[in-house]
Amino acid sequence: MRGFSKAIITGNLTRDPELRTTPNGASVCSFSVAVNRVYRDSSGQQQEAVSFIDCSAWGKLGEMIGQYAKKGSGVLVSGRLDQRSWEDKNSGQKRSRVEIVVEDFNFTGPNNGDNGGRGSFGGAGARNDEPAAEAPAEAEDEEPIDLSEIPF
Repeated sequence: MRGFSKAIITGNLTRDPELRTTPNGASVCSFSVAVNRVYRDSSGQQQEAVSFIDCSAWGKLGEMIGQYAKKGSGVLVSGRLDQRSWEDKNSGQKRSRVEIVVEDFNFTGPNNGDNGGRGSFGGAGARNDEPAAEAPAEAEDEEPIDLSEIPF
């Protein structure tokens, strides 16, 4: 049976992306995304936790992320999980890291990138400058949804 790996996260860049070129000429962009989570502990108190997810993007997609993304940018990232292993040169210990190899990248929120947060970079490196669809207006008699009551 063939395996399947897909990860989708949304959060904020923890630092400016780092764009490098490999010895054989391939571009790779490395960055980290902070993903915040709110939950209720066993006593019912609201708690917050943050996970820091390492990401890498190759080729034209990586070049565009390196050019337009900045520390603090809101992003939505999707891609496959990849585990790398190596031996630490100083201690000789084996190390490993799981990261997302980016296949699709979108800015989220206002003032991200140079296009008001509406940009999308797909696996082919294409840029989508179409405006985001507007959310339907709330009916006047409906109460807004309290996001803290959603169990996930």
